[in-house]
Amino acid sequence: MKIFLMTIFCFITCACFAQSKEEKQVSEAVEALKKALIDPTSANLEAIVAEELSYGHSSGKIEDKKAFMEALLSGKSDFISIELTDQKITLSKEVALVRHQLTAQITDNGQSSNIKLHVLLVWQKQKGKWKLLARQAVRV
Repeated sequence: MKIFLMTIFCFITCACFAQSKEEKQVSEAVEALKKALIDPTSANLEAIVAEELSYGHSSGKIEDKKAFMEALLSGKSDFISIELTDQKITLSKEVALVRHQLTAQITDNGQSSNIKLHVLLVWQKQKGKWKLLARQAVRV
């Protein structure tokens, strides 16, 4: 009986922490964004960024899709490494809010630095795929 109860407890615990299908897709989109920031190409950025992108930096600077992609593709903004922690995903129909803490090593305008940010990402499901619609970061 003890083993049976422990097994049931394990299943319940796992079910509580399991991601839904949509949350898993959003999590995969966040991972694709992370990889695209580290190794940007037009193709991988186009695949995950919405045309209407509003990308807010912790400095207060806001970029549209064109400026965001140009900064990454030109090397003006260069992410060397990125670590994401404390990620929380909230779904509401075709919109997903993702909050996490980002720690990164970057080179921005030729100057290397380490950053630690709280980030809010807004994803929208467009034609069956999650696209980054907005991002805002604040320094920790």
